[in-house]
Formats: sequence, structure tokens, C-alpha cells
Amino acid sequence: MIREKISFLGGENYITLVILSNMKKILMIFGTRPEAIKMAPLYKELQDYKKDFKTVIALTGQHKEMLYQVLDFFKIKPDYDLELMKPNQTLFDITSDALRGLEKILNKENPDLIIVQGDTTTVLAGALAGFYKKIKVAHLEAGLRSGDKLSPFPEEINRILTSHIADYHWAPTPIAKENLLTEGVKSKNIHVVKNTVIDALFLAVKLLKTEGDKKYLNFFKGIDFKKKIVLVTAHRRESFGEPFENICNSIKDLAVKNPNVEYVYPVHLNPNVREVVFRILSNIPNIHLLDPLDYPYLVWIMNKSYMVLTDSGGIQEEAPSLGKPVLVLRDVTERQEGVDAGTAILVGTNRKKIVSYGQKLLDDPKYYAKIAKATNPYGDGKASQRIVKLLLKGDN
Repeated sequence: MIREKISFLGGENYITLVILSNMKKILMIFGTRPEAIKMAPLYKELQDYKKDFKTVIALTGQHKEMLYQVLDFFKIKPDYDLELMKPNQTLFDITSDALRGLEKILNKENPDLIIVQGDTTTVLAGALAGFYKKIKVAHLEAGLRSGDKLSPFPEEINRILTSHIADYHWAPTPIAKENLLTEGVKSKNIHVVKNTVIDALFLAVKLLKTEGDKKYLNFFKGIDFKKKIVLVTAHRRESFGEPFENICNSIKDLAVKNPNVEYVYPVHLNPNVREVVFRILSNIPNIHLLDPLDYPYLVWIMNKSYMVLTDSGGIQEEAPSLGKPVLVLRDVTERQEGVDAGTAILVGTNRKKIVSYGQKLLDDPKYYAKIAKATNPYGDGKASQRIVKLLLKGDN
């Protein structure tokens, strides 16, 4: 419910009327690039219903440049930015600073509903802030579980705690719903809507087609696109140490064994990642080590790839929608549905296993086709539409 004050002149006095509107005010809180990607299509869908919803965006700034390039690509302008990013910040800093900043925004906006997405520290802080102010909270991408509270860290605990704060749960899959039911969440508050990351992916591919390939081919000009392209993304902190060295050595093994295959690795800026990657993978002709890619460039190269090796949660969902087999470089995944559906293979950080499955995908066309053509369980590009229908019905 939104209050609007309208004043007009009556004789010598101003008369003020307070009009109560049925329009709902929705506050979307996010702070990282993956959150921005998954919130963007929902925000765009809500813009088609401006008579029903006033949508406000509050950024925590947990990411900075990486976040804004996504917003620029989707032409979204935030209303607030807490700009939390600072050198050597800790989880304690992000959590406490986000809560303090969000309190001021909530006091000013007093929304009817807060939407948070995923499993970051921003998500937990946003949900907790809503609870403190007794504002309803909806959790987008609810119910993902790895079963190990330390992997991924701190995301697994973030999403578990958020599930016990949120009032409404928008789950991507039936398995995610079952996870919530097991933890005592009421069935009437859970809706399986698929995942908005696929909405964002399809929207991005559409925008990329209108741009054409020229600027992207120029950007990736050192890569031979006549050859098979293997995209690699790996940076998770729980793999630091020997497991991460195993990942890098497996990529080296595959590259040396397959000189006619191009390996493209956008390297995370974390020094713990870059030191190992550049020490092991530099000076190998068919390995291309790049700086982190803006979202449209990542989608473009993913679409051109033959297969993907990743420890990213989002890419586990996105790549299969483009028909790309995925090797998951993690020992456990909260996205088991992809593994069960056959779109992804959980290879962990085992050097021999990564090399074995990577080589099989390169050598065996039938095996490759089986995985590439498996049905992606995560989405069909209509998750945002389903959510807005729930909001319109008041059945969140």
C-alpha cells in the first residue's frame, strides 16, 4: 500500500488529501554480479506493470565494477548504492555495514515487500533487515542445498538462514522445494518458478544477436574460433590449496594433450587464484588467460564454446541452456539437478577424473551429444513471468 499526498489551493488555504493506492512497493536488494544477472529479468518484467508495482533497487555494492557492467548491459538504474566495497573487507564488515545502510533505506521507503536473490552475504543482510523492520521478504532461488555447511562457504549457511527468515520462497526446481519442506517451510509459501538466470541468458543472447559478432571477435582476437573452445572458470575459496592446484594441472594436462583445442580462462582477481593460475598455466600456447569478463562477453564466449569447466553455480545452470556440457569442478554441488539430468558431470578437484572426462567429451561424439542434448532442469526463460503472476494474485 502506497500513500500519496496531493495538495491543492482552496480559498486561502491549502487542502491536503492522502490517497491510499493499491500499488505495491517492492524493494529489490542485491550486491553482486550474479545477483544482478538473476534480478535483472524480474525487474524488467515488473516494469511492464507500473500501475501495480513501484520497484525500487538498493545495491549494497558488495561487488562494484562487476555489478555495474551488468546493470549497464540491461539498462537498469539503481535508486540506492551503499558502496560497501573497501580494501581487505571481511564478512563481518559486509554484514554489519549492509545492515546499517539498509536500515536507513527501509526507514525511508517502507516497502511492502523485499526481494533478495541467492546466497550472498547481501542476501542474508537484506532478509535480516526486512525481519527487523517486520517487512515481508521473498527469496528468489530458494531451497538450494549442498548438504555441507562449509561448502560453498559462506553461501550454504547464508541460504539456510535466509530460508528461515523469508516469508515467500521462489524455488527453481522440485528438489529445491523438497529441501525447504524438509526444513519445515510451509508448502503454501513455496512456489516452483524455475530460475531467472535462464531468463537473463536468453535476453542476453537476444541482445548479442542484434549487436553482431564483430566487436567480440575483435576482443577475443588471439583465439582461433575454427578450433574447439573450452571455457574454464574456477575461483572458489573452498578449493584453495592443493585442490585448486589439481584443477590447474588438469587444465594443463588437457591443453598439452590437445594442442588443437583452445582453452579460455577468465581469471578471477583474487590473488590466491591468480598466483596459482599464472604459475601453472602461463606460456602454454593454447591456453588464454584473460581478466574477468563483462557479462555479455562471458555469454558470447560461452555460446561459442564446445564445453565448459567450472566451479560457478550460475554457469552450471546457464551452459546447458546453450547446449554446452559442463564439468563441475567441485566435490559437492547445490545444483544436483543438473547432474541428475545429465547436463553436468561432477568431477570435483580430482586431476585424473577431470582429465578423463574432459578427454572423453573431446573424443567421443556420441557421449558429447548425449550430454549436450540433455534437458536443462533449471529453466525455460519464463521464471520472471511466473513470479509476477504470483505477485499480481497476491499469492507470493
